[in-house]
Amino acid sequence: MKIAAWIAGALIALCVAILLIDYALATRSAPKDDHLIKALQEQVKSDAALAPKLAGEQKRVTAARRARKSRDNALAWLLILASVVFLTAAKRVVSPRWGRLQPGVPSGDGRLPAASLPVAQVALAGGTACPTNTIDLAFVDQIVAREGRGKESAIILLQAIQSHYRYLPDEALHRLCELTEITPAEVAGTSSFYGQFRRSPVGKHVVRVCHGTACHVAGARQITEELRRYLAIPEGADTDAQRLFTVDEVACLGCCSLAPVLTVDGHTSGRLTPTTACDALGQAT
Repeated sequence: MKIAAWIAGALIALCVAILLIDYALATRSAPKDDHLIKALQEQVKSDAALAPKLAGEQKRVTAARRARKSRDNALAWLLILASVVFLTAAKRVVSPRWGRLQPGVPSGDGRLPAASLPVAQVALAGGTACPTNTIDLAFVDQIVAREGRGKESAIILLQAIQSHYRYLPDEALHRLCELTEITPAEVAGTSSFYGQFRRSPVGKHVVRVCHGTACHVAGARQITEELRRYLAIPEGADTDAQRLFTVDEVACLGCCSLAPVLTVDGHTSGRLTPTTACDALGQAT
């Protein structure tokens, strides 16, 4: 499949290159040909002996344009075929984050075979599955039984799982795919498309910093950076190592007159500075 993917990819690149070159050449030659034909037509009006030359040029231009059109059509069909082959081969070559799960076939103990777990959860020696966290999956069974197993229930099921666990645990998503018609690809696509879903554990306390226009102008960025420094949140993360605080940037908290504003577990603090923003965390402890 890798070879097929490489060949198909090369054909796609070749077809695109030829089509682009053909287009560039046609763009340059078409005005020249049109100008030549018009000039000969004017000359034929005064000199009939040039009529055969005009007819020959018209025939040449027509034949060239027909040949180019036929070539482009053939390349377009080849491009479509190569794209289909490339996508089919690539789909089989590229391993999904989760192994393929058969919907509606639970494993019995709520766990998946090692081949279907993320690499981080599989021991290096012996290939034995070693989940990093063990969570109660009974809620997933209950919510699926209540909401249904169809793909149309995906968002409702994901919302319920996040509401229960406060994020979307991998184990819960594996179980969801086992019990329903929802595929791992659909779960990944939905959970990454909607900003409401989290794929990492949330802290005990949630800090939401407003980054609306008024708060942004008043220094929301500096406040966020100071909170992250104060809580020692690593780059690329939003939760501290102890999972006490999660710092989220939100579009608006509806308190523009108090800018800059943040909330800690729903409690609002306004007219902040980087120092007072850190002090505002004290109300949660």
